[in-house]
Amino acid sequence: MQTGSVTTPFGRRSMTLALVRRQIESTDIKPGKTAEKWRVFRDISAAMEMLGIQPNSLAVLDALLSFYPDNELRKDAQLIVFPSNVQLALRAHGLASATLRRHIAMLVEAGLIIRKDSANGKRYARKDGRGHIESAFGFDLSPLLARSEEFALLAQEVMAKRALFRRAKESLTILRRDVRKLISAAMEEGAAGDWLAVEDIYVSLVARIPRNPNLSDLTAILEEMQMLHTEVINKLKNHTNLENNSANDRQIAQHIQNSNTKSPHEFEPSSRKEQDTNVEAIRDKKREPMKRFPLGIVLKACPTISDYGPGGAVLSWRDLMAAAVVVRSTLGVSPSAYQDACSILGPENAAIAMACILERANLINSPGGYLRDLTRRCEQGEFSLGPMVMALLKANGQEGLRAG
Repeated sequence: MQTGSVTTPFGRRSMTLALVRRQIESTDIKPGKTAEKWRVFRDISAAMEMLGIQPNSLAVLDALLSFYPDNELRKDAQLIVFPSNVQLALRAHGLASATLRRHIAMLVEAGLIIRKDSANGKRYARKDGRGHIESAFGFDLSPLLARSEEFALLAQEVMAKRALFRRAKESLTILRRDVRKLISAAMEEGAAGDWLAVEDIYVSLVARIPRNPNLSDLTAILEEMQMLHTEVINKLKNHTNLENNSANDRQIAQHIQNSNTKSPHEFEPSSRKEQDTNVEAIRDKKREPMKRFPLGIVLKACPTISDYGPGGAVLSWRDLMAAAVVVRSTLGVSPSAYQDACSILGPENAAIAMACILERANLINSPGGYLRDLTRRCEQGEFSLGPMVMALLKANGQEGLRAG
């Protein structure tokens, strides 16, 4: 880019030819054109990044506009303000002199203001005998009026992109939560399929989300997450269809068996005592203590829990239960939720459940709600810790191990 000392109507100063062109264009304002100065300022604030300026640049522009007495920028008005650096710094929230000069240069480079220097470089106004300003030297605000429509369009573009970003972020958050719940449910209930591979895909997608994503980042990951969601739903539909077919076969077989008129027990009523015994047997089955995994297996599946043990290690079941209490508090699980888990699962298995939850804490939105759901399922005989522990073993590269 060519630079040089160029004489222009705005003073003699070293500048780029592109800047000279923008300054000349900003003098070409349609007669009678006006613009509300603070509306223009708000549009520039919204489009700050697109214009290549910084928050302190906006503070300086805000201060410059405060020296312009009218609310409207007009073609026929005196659009040059001439505050001293001391006055300008005070109204720009006390910026240091070097910072002030740097941000004035940014505003000039962005084509938002124009320097109009006097012969000695000072800023002042020359008035006629009636006190009217006939010439002034300082900062020309005419680019703000000349480019007001451009700033409005830029602001609208920025706001539209922000709305798209917000919707994409919300959609990704909801989809991410749904996929996580579906995968967890499939693994816990033993649905057919390689759910650990599906979970690996999910985890890799989540890991690719940047700390400060832009719209293109979110859009790309959202599309992949939608594809994964569709695949998970289809797998679960197939599993449900298989279960329904199997259930129908059993019902038909049972119906045929019950329709056998030669059964010697066809009209023999069951005694109340036998019925009560059957109900009690079902309850006893639900209350049957869950199988406890060996401590070594648990620690290989859930190595993170050791950091919360006494002295930073877990050497016994007592240490594991003590660590689980610390983890409960760390993850925000209520004492009542953990007490219920201890009552239903047993203290050792409740500690194992907390270790498993800790291992997947980054993927669980509500550890307390998750523990209560596990407890409820275990109480109803619908869930056991085995598949969860074995899944974590496999995820940690210990798939060759088995519970004793």
